[in-house]
Amino acid sequence: MRSKLQKVGLVGAGILVGAALTLNYSALAEREASAPLPLDDLRAFTEVFGKIKSDYVEPVDDKKLIASAINGMLSGLDPHSAYMDAEAFKDLQVGTQGEFGGLGIEVGMEDGFVKVVSPIDDTPAAKAGLKPGDLIIKLDETPVKGLTLNDAVKRMRGKPNTPITLTVLRKGLPKPFVVTLMRAVIKVKSVKYKLLETGYGYVRISQFQEHTGEDLAKALETLQKDNKGAPLKGLVLDLRNDPGGLLNGAVAVATAFVKPNSLVVYTDGRTEDAKMKLTANPDSYLRGNESDYLKGIPAWTKTVPMVLLVNGGSASASEIVAGALQDDKRAIVMGTQTFGKGSVQTVLPLGNGTGIKLTTARYFTPSGRSIQVKGITPDIVVEDATLKDAANDNSLNIREGDLENHLVNGQAGADNPATIPTKIIVPEKMEKSDKPVKPKKIDPSEVVSKNDFQLNQALNLLKGLNIIQAR
Repeated sequence: MRSKLQKVGLVGAGILVGAALTLNYSALAEREASAPLPLDDLRAFTEVFGKIKSDYVEPVDDKKLIASAINGMLSGLDPHSAYMDAEAFKDLQVGTQGEFGGLGIEVGMEDGFVKVVSPIDDTPAAKAGLKPGDLIIKLDETPVKGLTLNDAVKRMRGKPNTPITLTVLRKGLPKPFVVTLMRAVIKVKSVKYKLLETGYGYVRISQFQEHTGEDLAKALETLQKDNKGAPLKGLVLDLRNDPGGLLNGAVAVATAFVKPNSLVVYTDGRTEDAKMKLTANPDSYLRGNESDYLKGIPAWTKTVPMVLLVNGGSASASEIVAGALQDDKRAIVMGTQTFGKGSVQTVLPLGNGTGIKLTTARYFTPSGRSIQVKGITPDIVVEDATLKDAANDNSLNIREGDLENHLVNGQAGADNPATIPTKIIVPEKMEKSDKPVKPKKIDPSEVVSKNDFQLNQALNLLKGLNIIQAR
């Protein structure tokens, strides 16, 4: 199972600026073609190639032409299939370690502009106040329109401590605003935690990396120590603005809270390698000769009342965890509709140091729900009080279904919500503002804001559940 997981267990939500695509990688054996080659179409391709070589206004390098053809072939499939040159492929391998250079933005492409899917915690992008749904229309003095996503990403990368000016269009604001970011070497701390008050813990996962499961185990053990050695009465698991990551990390996180051998997620695709069932056991999340880091976690993690927070920036691996805990009735999912990225990408190295990222499967929750496009509907919808730019405005809710050429859900009735929310809670004071968010100073020691409306609602719910159980 572990070798199969390493082959296919690759999940991501887009392209990270200066970051790793949240994927694993390995070579797959070449397969025989399932149908005869389209000779007429290939002949047309060679004719176009020859015409460009002979008639184009300037000489064009063969490698550039072929790379452009491969890139166009993959990008035309769906938003997550892509060709990676040698530099991008190298960055991919480095990024899953949790350290990389750049701005810290998960991005995609929409209408020719760079779209912010999610800013990553404690990065220049997050500190500058960029939000999911923002459209970057200019990089310094260069318009984004006309650039490929890879070209735009390369321009945003650069040496640490060098500035870049972004012109950003935000729906709901009358005109674009300009913000200058300082590139940095970004070390993403995957798991943060805090004892909110006696008996109630908080764990935030900002991205699923190689050591996320191990870091979660340490966090749970530390929370018990901080609680004077006593089991917790309630736990908030925060996956808001978590763009996804490694599949085995998602399985490990779910395993920490559900019963052993419970189904966490399954994938289905055209090849046998793309068909997997991953359960809550070490074979589904450990790699190689790793020791089982979840073996010693406190027993209360399987039964403690839980609230899982999500929003429109929760994608891919985050949705796997949310779907698994929701189907298992293990946690109450609270927040807003998730992104809806329910496809699996396999990264295939090519012989020349480049690689391709190819969508090979859809993933499904234990009850058989495809999250692709649809996403996860919270059990209790709680709006974010910090989104003051457009009160009761859905224009910022950019999701998988808004991306060009997105993969369809594949299930009947996919336009219907996954679940029906039991309650909708909206903050009282949500004022509309025409002013762009200015870069804000963030205290690096602050795990979560005391004024976090969604978190406070989650904590109130956990306390209510404990009162009911006590009675």
